[in-house]
Amino acid sequence: MLHSAARPAPAVDGDFLRQIEGYALTTAEILYRMPDHPLLLQAYIWQDYDQAPHFPVLQRFLAFWQHNLEGRLHTVRVASARLIRPCELAVARTLTHLH
Repeated sequence: MLHSAARPAPAVDGDFLRQIEGYALTTAEILYRMPDHPLLLQAYIWQDYDQAPHFPVLQRFLAFWQHNLEGRLHTVRVASARLIRPCELAVARTLTHLH
């Protein structure tokens, strides 16, 4: 009798699990004042999985920024999109073959 080697179960990606829990891919464009030249603005792009509309992960990041970094925040623009959604199903009325 042949014994097959037991294969480990594939690990589920943590980002996938977060999406199932309602997290969405969130991107923030952060404009901040340069510490040495406060009249100039610099852009920083931040991206992570977060929960709209309160964005707790982004809020923690911005709080960290304000307490630990010298560049004063000017503007934060946020875009968020759920990557996993209910299926959209459309029924085809005809079937055509093309050679």
